[in-house]
Amino acid sequence: MSIPLSRTRDLVAALQAELGARDPMPPVGPIPEIQLPPDRIFPTPQRRSNFAERSAAHTTALVGIGQVGTRYYSDVVLQFQAELAVAHGAVATELPSDWAEKKGYLSLQSRVTGHREFLLRPDLGRRLNAESVALLREKAKKNVDVQPILADGLSAVACMGAGPDLMRLFVEACERRGWSVGTPVCAKFSRVWLEDEIGEITGAKVAVILLGERPGLGTGDGLSAYLVYGPKVGNTDSNRNMMSNIHARGTPPAEAAQRLAVLTGAMLEQKTSGVPLDLSPLVAELGEIARGGYRAPQQRVRLVELP
Repeated sequence: MSIPLSRTRDLVAALQAELGARDPMPPVGPIPEIQLPPDRIFPTPQRRSNFAERSAAHTTALVGIGQVGTRYYSDVVLQFQAELAVAHGAVATELPSDWAEKKGYLSLQSRVTGHREFLLRPDLGRRLNAESVALLREKAKKNVDVQPILADGLSAVACMGAGPDLMRLFVEACERRGWSVGTPVCAKFSRVWLEDEIGEITGAKVAVILLGERPGLGTGDGLSAYLVYGPKVGNTDSNRNMMSNIHARGTPPAEAAQRLAVLTGAMLEQKTSGVPLDLSPLVAELGEIARGGYRAPQQRVRLVELP
């Protein structure tokens, strides 16, 4: 005796039959005419909102970039990829071992032994290896007012690019003010705090490290400068003052060298640096930077031009 199907199964079977489950091949007939798409699928033109337009004048960030459907415009994507490639290239570049000597600097190196280790172990980049300590004690001038240091940091590209000019201009600015300047050194695989050990060994009153800064989008050639009074191992960032974005599109090296000399003079006069340093008397020489006010953003350079 056959068992009758449930009411639900009967309905499903009937629906399948109606939808063509028993005859899955559709009837052959004329192919319908396919309409051409309109000239503009998304008729909204590419333009920023009023808010984004006003905001973009005060920052290099990507503001109001727009979209097509759920995706960015091709122009935006290509610019982003090009700028990201610049940043990756800067981080991946290694300072040649003989570069410092060819430029006339005393060549030093941190305790880092390779580029990968440099990226993964910031702590090793903050101290000199034994050979560099011995070399610094033997060759460098001692008990100076200012110890200048050039370093690769996270952008050897910036160090080899604008680094020598900034170092030369800064040293000249210090010498014109009558300060004694230490032996110019260049440190490989260096982090900021390496200036403490170098300055402590040389007995400098102020140590200034000029190093390639962490690259941003499209800015792999920027230098940063960190200054500290009374350099010694154990100082923290609160003991330092710094200037960033030293490159042609930010603060040019010639201008940066003069500002760094002014900051150095304030440290020598006040015998301190970092948080306690009073910059208010330097408004005439440093401008709005001394007040901590607004500064105009740097120009964003287009790396890709669409036809």
